[in-house]
Amino acid sequence: MKLTTLAATLAAATLCASQAQAQTEIQWWHSMTGALGDKVNEIANGFNASQKQYKVVPVFKGQYPESMTAAIAAFRAGNAPHILQVFEVGTATMMSAKGAIKPVYQMMKEAGQPLDTKSYLGPVAGYYTDSKGNMLSMPFNSSTPVFYINKDAFKKAGLDPEKAPKTWKEFGMAAGKLKASGQQCVYTTGWPSWVHIENFSSWHNIPIGTKENGIAGTDTEFKINSPEHVKHISMMADFAKQGWFTYSGRRNEAEARFFSGECAMLTSSSAAQANIRRNAKFGFSVNFLPYHDDIKGAPQNSIIGGASLWVMSGKKPEEYKGVTEFFKYISNTEIQSSWHQSTGYVPITVAAFEQTKKSGFYEKNPGTDIANRQLMNKPATANSKGLRFGNFVQGREVIEEELEAVFAGKKQAKPALDDAVRRGNEILRRFEAANKG
Repeated sequence: MKLTTLAATLAAATLCASQAQAQTEIQWWHSMTGALGDKVNEIANGFNASQKQYKVVPVFKGQYPESMTAAIAAFRAGNAPHILQVFEVGTATMMSAKGAIKPVYQMMKEAGQPLDTKSYLGPVAGYYTDSKGNMLSMPFNSSTPVFYINKDAFKKAGLDPEKAPKTWKEFGMAAGKLKASGQQCVYTTGWPSWVHIENFSSWHNIPIGTKENGIAGTDTEFKINSPEHVKHISMMADFAKQGWFTYSGRRNEAEARFFSGECAMLTSSSAAQANIRRNAKFGFSVNFLPYHDDIKGAPQNSIIGGASLWVMSGKKPEEYKGVTEFFKYISNTEIQSSWHQSTGYVPITVAAFEQTKKSGFYEKNPGTDIANRQLMNKPATANSKGLRFGNFVQGREVIEEELEAVFAGKKQAKPALDDAVRRGNEILRRFEAANKG
């Protein structure tokens, strides 16, 4: 009897071990911290609990540039993750890394999983598809910059808290009143290049670069020293001199200055909403970016930021099946709706947007649909469907350096933007030379 029991126990243990062994592990390297990191873990745990065959293991690998560098090093060493989250400015670099990546459309096709790009929001799908409309990476966290105002600060300044400035002229009038009311920091911005160069361009339907902002070829050149760009950055420099604009850094440092109440107006990512809602002790609103009403056709549409999920090459077919199942899971309407509603990132699918709308979420939480409305404001043009510049991680740093010199009063806007174009074009030529054929 005892021997039978022992045999049964051993058999059960062997079965459990083989089941555990049979579970295919999928490594997912990401760059999400705080509340966003918690949400990433929640998504992975949800997928793991939904089936027994695969286990997704999310690993935080530092900020976007760091995780990208780590993945390239890991690929060379033969131990790359299965999934890598890459920010949108790394798209062209990843597309050119042909041997290192497994295009998503190809992986899904091999797994017999249909991929309908039309089910994704146009501005999102367009960013991550090739010239034939094939999806190369899986959209995940897409955002766009929006304009936040502190309603209490507006009231104190004698401004209508329900009327955020729509144009930069109206913005200037409001800024003057806020300053006069004793507001120390009137306005600040997150991600200056993304907001004031890249999205300024698409919002006013003017090119960031030739060749459809790099989407139509690598032999592209920057166009960010146009009279419109120079005028806008000169205006920002004037705002800084008048004490209406406070520079906060190259990334999202400005967001904390807004939700702490220090600054009355902010332009930054729509994904800042979760933190603002959690921390702000005042009423605020989310609005369209201001525009210059003397530029014909403005406002056009904004472009996305955030990141997508790239699949690394050299993995086993069974592992790719697991990645495919996981991508299917994260594109699910329920998962996408929850991600959008809790973070401020836009829903990547049309169905998730429609479901959120139907649920009354936008009515109960005014401003949460602004990002979608701004992205879809008008049908995208060659100037406003996105950008795809090689090595733009470095290109953007060059732009930020030049903007910093202008905002600090060390350089005029025209020579600074001329230098940004010259230095940026050198980076583009190096990328083009390295990726010929």
